[in-house]
Amino acid sequence: MRGMVVKNTGSWYQVITDEGEQVECKIKGNLRLKDIRSTNPIAVGDRVEFVLNADGIGMIAGILDRRNYLIRKSSNLSRQAHILAANLDLALLVATINYPETSTTFIDRFIASAEAYSIPAALVINKTDLYDDNELAYARALQELYEHIGYPVYLISALRPESIAQLEDMLKGKTTLISGNSGVGKSTLINALLPDSGARTGEISS
Repeated sequence: MRGMVVKNTGSWYQVITDEGEQVECKIKGNLRLKDIRSTNPIAVGDRVEFVLNADGIGMIAGILDRRNYLIRKSSNLSRQAHILAANLDLALLVATINYPETSTTFIDRFIASAEAYSIPAALVINKTDLYDDNELAYARALQELYEHIGYPVYLISALRPESIAQLEDMLKGKTTLISGNSGVGKSTLINALLPDSGARTGEISS
């Protein structure tokens, strides 16, 4: 059987089969990735082959060729990397001018990483309902800057449904990685786009 990994919790992988069924899976002990040293052998977005055991649990036996993937380098000296997601149509960075501030250095690094793995990137500047005139002007200046070099930029408030509509058409039918610093509103945005997702929201970490 084949399907796509949609969730990873510890050693368990939630897979949606090509027929639309949900199966809880684990990795067969001898599974190895070729040419990639990573801390996680399977990532969300991976297309996998698996077999069902007598208990209805899927045992992942192989990973189909990846179209692309995005990694986060390990901070230690092992040269291992963590695969954030695979087979992406879009990498979407959620940023904020304040509450908390997202630096342009962070934005540029995200875009560079996406470019390195041939993944289209876009930027969402969230929490526009909280900004004063100067902060809004800065947000619009960033929008103009990044759109000028070819990256779509959306100014939104994830708490206001009318500003979410512009994202829905862009994201429809796409496998998208949503990334960003703690506190920028990723979970709030996901819940606005997918009300049944149940993404957990929280306070800004200090």
